[in-house]
Amino acid sequence: MDTGVVKRSRTFGTRQSTARTRRPLGAYGGALGVVWVVLFSVFLAQSAAARNQPVALFAPPAQSVSALTTTTAETTTNLAPSRVTAYTLPPDLYAKARHLGRLEVLFYCLESVYGVLVLLLVLRLRVAVRFRDWAERATRFRVLQAAIFTPLLLGTLAIFQFPIRIYWHWLDLAYGLSIQRWSSWAWDLLKGEIVNWVIASVAVWILYAILRRSPRRWWLYFWLALIPLTVAMVFLQPLVVDPLFHHFEPLARNDPVLVSELESVSRRAGVHIPPDRMFLMRASDKETVLNAYVTGFGGSKRVVVYDTTLARMNSPQIAMVFGHEMGHYVLNHIRQGLFFAAALGFFILYFCYRVLNWIFAGTSGRWGIRVADDWASLPVLLLFLSVIGIFITPLASAFSRHIEHEADIYGLEITHGLTLDSAQVAAQSFQVLGQVDLEDPAPSRFARLWLYDHPWIGDRIAFALHYDPWDHGEQPRYVHGVASAQALPANISSPPAP
Repeated sequence: MDTGVVKRSRTFGTRQSTARTRRPLGAYGGALGVVWVVLFSVFLAQSAAARNQPVALFAPPAQSVSALTTTTAETTTNLAPSRVTAYTLPPDLYAKARHLGRLEVLFYCLESVYGVLVLLLVLRLRVAVRFRDWAERATRFRVLQAAIFTPLLLGTLAIFQFPIRIYWHWLDLAYGLSIQRWSSWAWDLLKGEIVNWVIASVAVWILYAILRRSPRRWWLYFWLALIPLTVAMVFLQPLVVDPLFHHFEPLARNDPVLVSELESVSRRAGVHIPPDRMFLMRASDKETVLNAYVTGFGGSKRVVVYDTTLARMNSPQIAMVFGHEMGHYVLNHIRQGLFFAAALGFFILYFCYRVLNWIFAGTSGRWGIRVADDWASLPVLLLFLSVIGIFITPLASAFSRHIEHEADIYGLEITHGLTLDSAQVAAQSFQVLGQVDLEDPAPSRFARLWLYDHPWIGDRIAFALHYDPWDHGEQPRYVHGVASAQALPANISSPPAP
């Protein structure tokens, strides 16, 4: 359950973005990741903001930042209901979650518009033209020109976005969702930008090399080139990128008893997920939210559980979380995501080719751009991708909601008969997740359809409580022919204290 919403949610699911951030990407965020916008634009969009309801802009509800941080954690721990029938929050958390949701959807919209305006300003001031001239004067080798030009341009765009990123981290701190110090946050931000610059420089060099050699078929050849590059990035992310931001350790080292229980869940499905593919992430060093996710590809594929999840949930609830993650693992959702992103990227690039031909045919040197394969044309490409990224968000969100719902079903089926009252266990795990992460209890229809990359948590609870093919003489969708097993020994009435 990786995130419940496009923008900030951290529910259980597949991991898709380079660094875990609650900040909405919007149009501008899409422009920062050339590779991911083209083929992985789906997944970058799923890191964006998503909730609705306008509200006072900059301030949380009348409490101090420190008071908010303290009361959120305390209230979440003490008021989790003993039996869940629907997603509910106590009055103080309800107000905070609603207020936070309004701020997030508002700033998603503002940041999307702001990103487009920034790119238009960069074009009008001919910033990219200056960077192109510097790169061309510095070296005649195209690969080195790309390594100079791309970080300069993306770094400039990042400077424009810096105030928004500061605000989002302040909001995380204000609502107790983050405990990361500003120095640590800034260091993570810098590392993330460097990773983006390296990836983007390679992609830009490949793009413009293809553009120069094949002005009519560049979109097809670039699409083909990006497929292995994207697969390589998915493979390397848990091995190289993620450890730059968080500490990981084998789950067996931290809780061997839990690993044994989780192995019983995987054996029940006839799937062997070895303990060395189960990892604990020390999220509590930086944040308070709960999460678990599947990441990697092939030999790097793994299941990761936040240590905050272990602190707030009991064994049956964690088994449900693991069952959901195993659903992603077994149902090959990362592979499906790659295919979906590749198919979407194919049409986006072709549309991009047609639109850019029309743009450059009508500008004839406007903005100081000489030809389409001029480095200075990159902001035009980013502008187009940013705008189209906004409009494909509903499609990306719908796909993500689909695979997350499948994983929910798998988790319910694999834990049926293995945990006492498994439907209630699932409902409680969603309830605890919503309380800790301040999930909006009443999101608008627009937010749920356009921006949520998971089903709304209230719908997930309702489905968990009513999904019962066994009592209706029906076959489960994914897990067939498993005998009942001994229930995990734990009291499911409430989560443990953190």
